[in-house]
Amino acid sequence: MKRRSLFPVALVLAGLAFSAHAQRDHARAVSETVELFRAIPQVAPYFQSAYGYAVWPRIARGGFVFGGSRGRGDIYVGGQMVGTSTLVEASFGLQAGGQTYRQIIFFQDAEAYQAFAKDGFEFDAQAQAVAVTASAEAGAGTTGARTSAGAGSPNTAAGGGYAGGMQIFTMAEGGLMYKATIAGQRYNYEPAGGSE
Repeated sequence: MKRRSLFPVALVLAGLAFSAHAQRDHARAVSETVELFRAIPQVAPYFQSAYGYAVWPRIARGGFVFGGSRGRGDIYVGGQMVGTSTLVEASFGLQAGGQTYRQIIFFQDAEAYQAFAKDGFEFDAQAQAVAVTASAEAGAGTTGARTSAGAGSPNTAAGGGYAGGMQIFTMAEGGLMYKATIAGQRYNYEPAGGSE
């Protein structure tokens, strides 16, 4: 009889332990991703000048004609985490394959941050990101033997500078995907602590 009554308690404790482990893994992945982006000369100045930023350590994208993306990230203002964001995307068109990538969005000012923090923020069809590669030093420590051309020089897929108060950078982790765009990404924002 006692064994049966202890079983639900054991399940709850196991669930809490798993959740704590997943949170530690996510925090470590966010920290690693921030350091990878900081090591890129083109990206580093944004950490000093931006009002804040949102970072996703892993976004998975896949599809064949129909496709989708999903990732979970953290949002920082003044060096403090102020919320989390879930990125989702559904797409239709010329695409095949799958990939994982990291993404960071810098907010030029409070107005840009507030626009992003509205429920259901979505980039329009003209939105573009700058695709960068990890520096040779950062890549060797976190992703195996991968290095970039020019020992840290970025590969750009779009022009630099803020557009609409935001600047987006992406960094592919692996996989092959024909489509690489942020248009249509939808972001759900959750303030830290569940309320603003």
